[in-house]
Amino acid sequence: MQKNTTTDNNKEQKEEEKKKGNNDEENQRILSTPLAPLEGLSRDMLPKRPQRKTEVRLHVLSLLVENKPGVLARIAGLFAGRGYNIESLCVGETQDPNYSRMTIVTKGDERIVEQIEKQLRKIIEVVKVSNITDTPHVERELILVKVSTTKENRDEIVRLVEIFRGKIIDVTLKSLTIEITGDRDKTSAFLQLLKPFGIKELVRTGIAAIKRGD
Repeated sequence: MQKNTTTDNNKEQKEEEKKKGNNDEENQRILSTPLAPLEGLSRDMLPKRPQRKTEVRLHVLSLLVENKPGVLARIAGLFAGRGYNIESLCVGETQDPNYSRMTIVTKGDERIVEQIEKQLRKIIEVVKVSNITDTPHVERELILVKVSTTKENRDEIVRLVEIFRGKIIDVTLKSLTIEITGDRDKTSAFLQLLKPFGIKELVRTGIAAIKRGD
C-alpha cells in the first residue's frame, strides 16, 4: 500500500515539473515576442512620455521694472555674465513714471530661458517677468533704412514701400530713407527685398510687445 502511494506521489511530482517546464517555455516565448500595436492603432498613436522642449528659438520676455538708475545695466550685466545673448531690447516708461516696461528678445531652449527668468526675478528692481512667446500678443518694431537708388530702380523701391505701408522720410539723388513698422516677419521680409538694391544704413528699435486682451 505504501509502495503504491509513493509511486503516485512520484507521478504527480513529474507531472507538475512537466507543467512548470511548459509554462516556463511559454513565458519565455511571450517575453521574446515583439509587442504589436493595438488593433486599429499605430505606434505613433500610442501614448508617449512627455519630453522636455529642447528647441532653440527666439523668446519674448516682458519685464516690469522700477524706473531707477542702473536697472538696465544690471539686467544687461546678468545676460552678459552668464553668456546669454540679447537679440533686441526695447525699454520706456509706462503710464506710471515710477515704472518702465522692457521687452527683451533672447534665444535659447526652454531650460535656458527658465534659468534667465529665475535670475531676472532675483534682481530687486524687477517687479514682474513674463515669457509671452506663446501667449497671444502684439509686437511691433520700427526700422529706419537708407537704401541706394538710381533712376532705373527708384520707382521699384517706391512701390515696395507702398506695398509694405512704409514711409519715405528723406530723399536724395542717390538714396531713399524709409520708415517701416511691423512684426518681425514683416520687417525681415521687407529688408530681404531691399538687399539687392544696396542697404547703406540700418537702424532698428527692437521689438516692443504687449499681451492681447484685458
